[in-house]
Amino acid sequence: MSDNEEKTVISKEVAQKNTQQQGAPFHFIRTAGLALLCMVFGFFGAWGALASGIVDQTTSITERRNIVTQEGELVAEVAKEISPSVVSIVVESETSIGLRTFAQESAGTGIVISKDGYILTNRHVIEDANSLSVVLSDGTSYEDVSLVGLDPANDIGFLKINGVDNLTPAKLGDSSEVQVGGKVIAVGNALGQYQTSVTSGIISGLGRPIIAGDASGADSLSNLFQTDAAINPGNSGGPLVNLRGEVIGINTAVDQEGEGIGFAIPINDAKGLIKSVNESGKVSRAFLGVSYVMLSPEVAKQYDLDTQDGALITASTAGGSAVTANSPAERAGLRDGDIIVSISGKKLGATNTLLSALSQYAPGTTVKIEYLRGNDKSTADVKLEDFPAAAVR
Repeated sequence: MSDNEEKTVISKEVAQKNTQQQGAPFHFIRTAGLALLCMVFGFFGAWGALASGIVDQTTSITERRNIVTQEGELVAEVAKEISPSVVSIVVESETSIGLRTFAQESAGTGIVISKDGYILTNRHVIEDANSLSVVLSDGTSYEDVSLVGLDPANDIGFLKINGVDNLTPAKLGDSSEVQVGGKVIAVGNALGQYQTSVTSGIISGLGRPIIAGDASGADSLSNLFQTDAAINPGNSGGPLVNLRGEVIGINTAVDQEGEGIGFAIPINDAKGLIKSVNESGKVSRAFLGVSYVMLSPEVAKQYDLDTQDGALITASTAGGSAVTANSPAERAGLRDGDIIVSISGKKLGATNTLLSALSQYAPGTTVKIEYLRGNDKSTADVKLEDFPAAAVR
């Protein structure tokens, strides 16, 4: 998230004696002169400090109210701007209890990413759907909705509203610029019934890893934004927006045990997928072909390494290889024990994991990988491929 003052007491007699001395008039003038000089220097000093910005003028209650009003108006403007790009997703699925099967309905949120109907959302919102419908912020409902595909490595999925060409795509920001304390706005279909609900807050943390899920399953997610902007059930898949009206995250999870602790996937982690969907109409994730662990001071100490940043290529099971056979990584000459320190010049770390870095590229893209092998630093040009159905990343 006093010293005691010494007080000098002048007796009444001494004070009277001083007033009777011949030098009293001069003493008075000198004191008054000093006081005047202090007032003059104090005035110009204060004026100079205010003019230079060293000292702020005292903000009045009215001015403070104006600041709050202006911030509220800005949030309202951003909400109005992003709303046409936010949709509600109604999902019908089946659940079994014993020998009986029941139909159930749930809801989530999506983000329009193209004029012709492509929608970005969370994988967990749509993966078990038997049927889907999408409702725009103006109440327009669409039943002809297709599942485009699901991300094999992150909680991201895509839908397509068929037969449209006039939707409003959201503006995408650069999530690598996000800082702790930055103001953000979350928009979504709160509780599945309050469409286009808006909450505001700040970014509370970066690079958070969590285990997200319920009784039906769980996902291990990394590199998430933490925010205190309220994310309620039904908000999943909706946008986390900065004050420029740009989507910087995908609202994904909330910590039920904490108050004001929500999580969002950085939008950069979905940009490669968005590009593949808009260009080819299918979900294609870039694949390197290594199993790894992101370094931290604790992990570096565990493996007795000098560097604390990067992705250590290491097998997830004893005796196995961390480099997938016939993968781009193997063809580039990467080996177990290498430490990937950057992708195309962008350093890897807690807020830019290897998964996040690769997520910004579509399959077929050639990237420059910088890595350490012992004390030697090397680079390799690697052409990324499509993510196979059953592969480590």
